[in-house]
Amino acid sequence: MALDPKATTPTRIKRVSPAELMIVWGDGHESHYPAPVLRRECPCAACRDEMTGARILLPMHVPDDLEFRRTELVGQYALQFEWTDGHHTGIFSFEFLRELSP
Repeated sequence: MALDPKATTPTRIKRVSPAELMIVWGDGHESHYPAPVLRRECPCAACRDEMTGARILLPMHVPDDLEFRRTELVGQYALQFEWTDGHHTGIFSFEFLRELSP
């Protein structure tokens, strides 16, 4: 089932600390994302099998003290991160980010 467009449209994106990102969504929900959690969920082809979606990156290989080095907007639909481990190829759609939010 698709989410309400307001639920996947950010109204505010802020790096709260080097290791935490906050997004406020159009429906008022506020999400907080620790850098290691997002890195472990990276959807890129190096981290997930392109055909099955199965995880290739093992969570234990992502350090708990990982931080964001850079955060960039991709069009009007996603964010791309560079982490302090050098990884930078994953594109996180707003819909995917909202699905990751508890």
